[in-house]
Amino acid sequence: MATTTDMRNGLIIKLEGSLYSVVEFGQNKTARSAAKVWAKLKGVDNSRSIEHTWNSGDNIFPIRVEKRPFQFLYKDDSGFNMMDTNSFEQIIVAANTIEHPELYKDGQECFVVFNTETEVPMGVELPPSINLLVTYSEPGVKGDTATRAMKPATLETGATIQVPLFVNEGELIKIDSKTGAYIERVKA
Repeated sequence: MATTTDMRNGLIIKLEGSLYSVVEFGQNKTARSAAKVWAKLKGVDNSRSIEHTWNSGDNIFPIRVEKRPFQFLYKDDSGFNMMDTNSFEQIIVAANTIEHPELYKDGQECFVVFNTETEVPMGVELPPSINLLVTYSEPGVKGDTATRAMKPATLETGATIQVPLFVNEGELIKIDSKTGAYIERVKA
């Protein structure tokens, strides 16, 4: 059994019959009362975001999760089809459990997060950064670089992101998979 001292970002806990991921947490301590631990929680099995407060030292109920390597195959009406890279078994993951679904391309390596108690997939995570090809981008204007000017670019997955003016069509760029933001050009 864990207590509030074991709280950390990314921890998945069971609260009032639902599963939540800890997004942010902190401690409030005053001279007159006992310390309180607060947390911003994001629903794993529902779409709710809540804040909850515990007394310091209260019990919490963490859920053991496991990340397994998978490969994204394709998306259809039933969801995202993934293949286990070890056993070659295929599973379907609901689209609402995937962050930045527009960044997935066929054959993309990813990690499926499983609840080890029920063996149910709880979500899908990409590696920290991914490389994608720019399929369309307006040409940048030479000399217009005094400020950090950005322009829209369409990627091979169909997603549109903001990139610096010097990025051209046909170039490979690195993207932060958590935010969907441009990081840098990839040297060939």
